[in-house]
This record gives sequence, C-alpha cells and structure tokens, in this order.
Amino acid sequence: MLDRDKRHGNAYEAREPMSRGKRILSWIAVVVAVAAIALVLVTLVRLIFFRDRTTRISANLLPCAASQDVTIMGDRVLYYDGSSIHCMGAAGGIQWSVPVGAGAQFSASDNGLVIWLGTDVYVVDGNGHTTYNASQDGAVQFARLSGNYCAIVYGEDTKPVLSVRNLDGGAVDSEREAYEGMLLLDVGFYGEADQYMWTLAMDVYGVTINTVLNTFQVGKMNTGLVNLGEYLAYRVIYDNGALRVYTTQQMFSFNYKAVQDMSGNQLVHGWQVIGVDYPQRGNANILLAKSDQLNAAAGLSELRVMTGQTDRRFDIPSLSVGAVVYNGSIYAVSGSQIYHTGINRQQFYSHQIPLPEGMTVTGLIGVTSGGRIIVACGDSVYSVTLPR
Repeated sequence: MLDRDKRHGNAYEAREPMSRGKRILSWIAVVVAVAAIALVLVTLVRLIFFRDRTTRISANLLPCAASQDVTIMGDRVLYYDGSSIHCMGAAGGIQWSVPVGAGAQFSASDNGLVIWLGTDVYVVDGNGHTTYNASQDGAVQFARLSGNYCAIVYGEDTKPVLSVRNLDGGAVDSEREAYEGMLLLDVGFYGEADQYMWTLAMDVYGVTINTVLNTFQVGKMNTGLVNLGEYLAYRVIYDNGALRVYTTQQMFSFNYKAVQDMSGNQLVHGWQVIGVDYPQRGNANILLAKSDQLNAAAGLSELRVMTGQTDRRFDIPSLSVGAVVYNGSIYAVSGSQIYHTGINRQQFYSHQIPLPEGMTVTGLIGVTSGGRIIVACGDSVYSVTLPR
C-alpha cells in the first residue's frame, strides 16, 4: 500500500508541472489574442478617421518653364512665353492662348486676368475672351482685377493716375490728385460685391518715408485715410469684414471705413505673409514664414498661422522650400516630401512626391483653388495633388 501511495504521489508530482505550463501557455494565448484584436481595432480606427492621410499623390509635368511667369488663376495655371499668355488646366493641357507680344506684364484674379504693355491694357475673362482693350493716357505702372472691376494705375511714378473700370471697359471712377508726390504701391477691392477699394501708397517727399492707406466706396467717395508710418506695408487682406494691413513691423486691423480696431493689432516683426486660406465661415487662416528664411538657401523651418486673435506656431519636420495653407491645413514642401498638418494640430505627416528619378523640388509657386500645388524642379514645372 505504501509503495502504491508513493507511486501515486510520484504520479501527482509529475503531473503538476505540466498543468502549470499549460496555464502559462493559455495566458500567453489570451494576451496574444487581445493584442491582435487591439491591433485590428486600431487599424480600423486609422482607416476610418485617418484614411485621407494615405491619399495617393500624383504629379503632372506642365508644358511650361519655371522662368515663364507661371501664375495661378483659380483652378488653372497661366504662363507667358514672351509672345503669348497661355492658360492650362491644373493638371496640364492648354485651354486657350492670348497673343500679346514681348514685354507684357499681367495680373490674375480667380476668373480672369488683366494685361498691360506700354500704354495698352487688355482685360481677358476666364474663357480667354478679351472684354476690354484700350490705350491709357500714359504708360501703365500696374493693374489689378476683381470679379467686377479693373483698377489701372498709369502715368509718372510720383504722379500716378488711378482709373477704375468695369470688366467691359466702362468708366467707373478715377483719381488724379490724391497721389501727387506719392508712389502707388498696390490696389485691391473688397466687400460682397467689390463695392469698396483700398490703395497703398508711399509718400517719398516727406521728412520720413510714410506709407498711407486709403479706402474708397467705388464710384462715390473716399471713406478713409490712415498714415501707417515708416514701416513698409506690403499686404492687405479682407478678412471677415475687417481689413488686415501687414507691414514689416505690425499687422493693423481696420473696418471698411479705415477706422482702426486697436484690439486687432498684432506684432509681426520678422515674419512675412506667404498665403491665405478663406473658409466658408469665420476668419481667414493667414500663413506667415520667417522673413530671413524666405530667401535663404537653407529654407523654411518654422511657420505661423494667424486666425482672428488666435496665433499658432509650427515647426516643420525638415527644411522646406515653401508652404501653403489650404482648406484648413498646412502643407510644407521639401525637395521630395510634402509635410501636412491641420491648423488645429501640431503633428505633421510626411508624403513622398512621385517625381521622376533625379528630380527634386526647388521652389513652390502656389496652390490652385482645386487643391494642387504648382512646384518648380529646376526649370521644369509640376502640378502635384495634395494629401488630405
């Protein structure tokens, strides 16, 4: 009996380690299964909520050279070959051309362009039809186009004449005395129907250089005048009912009558506006880059987005040749990558640009209204879809 008990005990002692090992294996299997389920769930969540980040990017070679005044017009691209201005679709393919001869200059809106050469001005609509063509009383300095009007600045440098016409050439307004002794720097229209106009001018004969902002109700009267001081004003943005005037030192905020909103002013010394994104509602997203990096060989490393009173900073993962803001997102472009993040996020996602072997991006021209960036690769130009 004793021997049998010993045998039984020995048998029990031999079975116990096997049972413990099975339990360990069972726990390992459970852990592996839970991990696998978690991985599947994470993958599904990423596919559902972040699937757009894996959007396939395409790059199309455009039939123009980067040196040919490549300009974006809404969802299309213009270039000037020295004799004609050609209009392409965003992915390439010439839609129409306008012969203008050598030495012409032009400026585009989303739906048309204005061309000037000597004293001659041409207004061309989005279909390539010339709606106005006439000589002015002096050499044209520059011209600007909106959805309803064309502003033409002509005459001597410090005796400029400002003429406003509708897109068919009908005279709407003109100003011959307001800018006596001043350099007229830029002109733009604002308001729901372009019923207001702003101008930036520089007083070059004063004791100190002074930049002046004027606002007008088109065809009626001067609504405001503001001395902006010695710092150069270079950009005016109409943002949700306010005029944001950017100088090399400060951003000033005004209402449509040029009455200043002191609470809207912000310091921007060392930064320069490089892009604007207009949402369907609310304030514009205004993209800025470090001024000393814009012309530096190294490229951009930091960006800033101003939205109303909200001011955000972003560090780009790698030095970039340029950046745009589009549809609530930031896109920075390096030699071979697009870095993408939302304006309310900080993490950038990297996307390879499918360029031919040996090609790298050397410059960013801009972004179309349909969501393609136009980039230079040496003298070649590519249209690249944006990841989302």
